[in-house]
Amino acid sequence: MKKPDHVHDVFYRSIPDIIYWPVFVVATAAAVVASQATISATFSLIKQAVALGCFPRVKVMHTSKKYSSHIYIPEINWILMILCVAVTAGFKNQHQIGNACGFAVVIVMLVTTLIMILIMLLVWRCHWILVLIFTVLSLLVEGTYFSAMIFKIHRGGWVPLVIAAAFFISMSVWHYGTMKRHQFELQSKVPIEWILGLGPSLGLVRVPGVGLVYSELANGVPHIFAHFITNLPAIHSVVIFVCVKYIPVYAVPEGERFLVKRVGPKSFHMFHCVARYGYKDLHKRDDEFEKNLFENLFRFMRLESLMDSCMASEVYSPCDQGDSKDDANLPDPHKVTTTFSPNSIVSVVSPEYTVRTMSSSQMISQDEIDELEFLTNIRATGVVHILGKTVMMARRDSEFYKKILIDYIFTFLRKICRENNAIFYCPRECLLNVGQVIIV
Repeated sequence: MKKPDHVHDVFYRSIPDIIYWPVFVVATAAAVVASQATISATFSLIKQAVALGCFPRVKVMHTSKKYSSHIYIPEINWILMILCVAVTAGFKNQHQIGNACGFAVVIVMLVTTLIMILIMLLVWRCHWILVLIFTVLSLLVEGTYFSAMIFKIHRGGWVPLVIAAAFFISMSVWHYGTMKRHQFELQSKVPIEWILGLGPSLGLVRVPGVGLVYSELANGVPHIFAHFITNLPAIHSVVIFVCVKYIPVYAVPEGERFLVKRVGPKSFHMFHCVARYGYKDLHKRDDEFEKNLFENLFRFMRLESLMDSCMASEVYSPCDQGDSKDDANLPDPHKVTTTFSPNSIVSVVSPEYTVRTMSSSQMISQDEIDELEFLTNIRATGVVHILGKTVMMARRDSEFYKKILIDYIFTFLRKICRENNAIFYCPRECLLNVGQVIIV
């Protein structure tokens, strides 16, 4: 039986003909398993880097309902395929590919040992003698391998170094730019005193409709709102600041998805809403999101009116039945907190309290009825999704390297990563992008 020409290497030439094909099948299967392990590990690392803000946003697809770690990232899968084909076609030499693989393995061993030393010192609090023994024995073996691989850097060993340097630069620049942008947003939040000073009409023309202003801030009014109304003296009759958060749970129940609070007095008709999604929840581009948002907004207004009536009343109403000490500890609907579990999130406000308060229809005031009718009529006129699109630029007097990092590398990464409208799933037919330049 003749062996294929393309597999004539040292390993296969050493195999007897009688067991050649079984060994060939087993070796191929082992290579497939090893490649799948490498791909899965890469997906996990990229997911953690994205969560920490150290890697551009990519699409993460969860493939299991039971295990949150089972993921698939299309962009990274394509990058791995292109790199594998490029290395194989570029070298055309099994020895150079082996040198590249061996050098990468040695580097991983060294990095693992160094991290292990830190864990022994800082986490496990091991005795310094034990740490010293572990360090000497590990580096004695790994240093021997590393010294041997140094002489093979020019014969293929440079490939993992180049790939690692490219990823390191990309991650460092993205983290730096993201942190600078986040610091700008935190420092430039619009103070509530400034909004109150604008008056009931915010000093603008209030046009019919609902404006959903998206931002990454879970609390406070984003700077993009002030930028918008400063350059365009008109805003919608109802403004809702929406923050979409993806939390590390499988699914968020519909009744616990939205957290709503009011911004300013009732005459402003401004609200802040945090929409929470688990990794398996679908945030679709349809009317379901708007429908659920307004349902929770109406529920919040009823609960708010009920609480105001209860606190203003001198005589206990049906919602105040029971011991006064218990009633004094009723939760504030403006400050609803939650706790997290591996599979869901649980609201601190008890369901019995919510049902009991929401069923007291006789406590609904005329102001609440008027505001509910106003919101219903305004919603019918249309909903506009307002999304900020920031552009970062380095200062003119900045160092040369900073201009390269911000104006070119970070800008390039922003262009190739997923845009905000893909993250927030805003419908394009009613999307309004507000541009803003940030100088860092």
